[in-house]
Amino acid sequence: MITRRHWLTGTAAAAAAAQTIQGAARNIVVASSNGLRACARAMEILKGGGDTLDAVIAGVNINEEDPEDDSVGYGGLPNEEGVVELDASVMHGPTRRGGSVAGLRGIKTPSKVARLVMEQTDHIMLVGEGALRFAKAYGFREENLLTEKSRLAWLVWKRSLRDAGGHNNWSDGLDAPPSKATAELRRMFPGVSDELLAYAWDRAVNPPAGTINCLALNSKGEISGVTTTSGLAWKIPGRVGDSPILGAGLYVDQDVGGAGSTGRGEENIRVAGAHTIVENLRHGMTPKEACLDALKRIARNYDNDRERLARFDISFYALRKDGAYAGASLWSGAARRGQLRPRQFAVNDGDRSRLENCGYLLER
Repeated sequence: MITRRHWLTGTAAAAAAAQTIQGAARNIVVASSNGLRACARAMEILKGGGDTLDAVIAGVNINEEDPEDDSVGYGGLPNEEGVVELDASVMHGPTRRGGSVAGLRGIKTPSKVARLVMEQTDHIMLVGEGALRFAKAYGFREENLLTEKSRLAWLVWKRSLRDAGGHNNWSDGLDAPPSKATAELRRMFPGVSDELLAYAWDRAVNPPAGTINCLALNSKGEISGVTTTSGLAWKIPGRVGDSPILGAGLYVDQDVGGAGSTGRGEENIRVAGAHTIVENLRHGMTPKEACLDALKRIARNYDNDRERLARFDISFYALRKDGAYAGASLWSGAARRGQLRPRQFAVNDGDRSRLENCGYLLER
């Protein structure tokens, strides 16, 4: 039963939250940790008076077209058949519209195609062959997205597979200690540098779950977002993660703010993470609190079992309409080259892009 006191208390809290969100906006861009350049490019566009969606898409195009970013666009790690499949979504706060593509092959910049879905159709999502035909109809050129570097990582992964009896149809030896495995790789790929072989081995045994999310707010209080990815490395062909799903990998509400995610997409889909965060903002949580709450929901799906949760990580990013922002991850850090490094995210509020540490739910 709702008493008058509860009603008044709830009304006052909602009013206070609305007043906070209505604070003075400012030019600011927030992105995942691989988004330093994306933030800088987006800020240039915001300073020039450009639209927030123009800004974030131009920003992530840098990653989509960069063959060295193997979690996004061109050079992204492929599915289990060696084919790169891309997903992306966009949301434009001022018009309250969105669009996405999933399982798109042969097009470097799926974020641009997602925008065309938003602007030129009454659909939200196009997938697979239909998305490719749509992109080609608008002049996008189909090309091979698999670089030699990502192809080598895929081949090494294929050679590392074992069935229950330890058999592999491709080769032997890659279940050996790292030193022996490296020697075997040198024999298999004699013309490849030690550095590239080390990269391929690392990606084969520790496939990334990368992506780039980028959110932008301008001084008029307009906000937009984009998330784009090559998805989970070595995935089953046709697998779609959270990135192209509005409400999971990305959500923007012009009245409140925006949120996005990188990491284990399946876990995000199950809690509708980005939408959950924006609704938390609407009800008065700070961006950090809103992200941590979504992470708590993920942990609850595993009965807060740290052993099972340790098998993956996920990060959320939130940008409120008044310019408040935060990033938060399931775990406090990730092991890299023997060292535990904190999860970070990129920010640009008018000067140079910088990395800031994410908040976290669990400590390693």
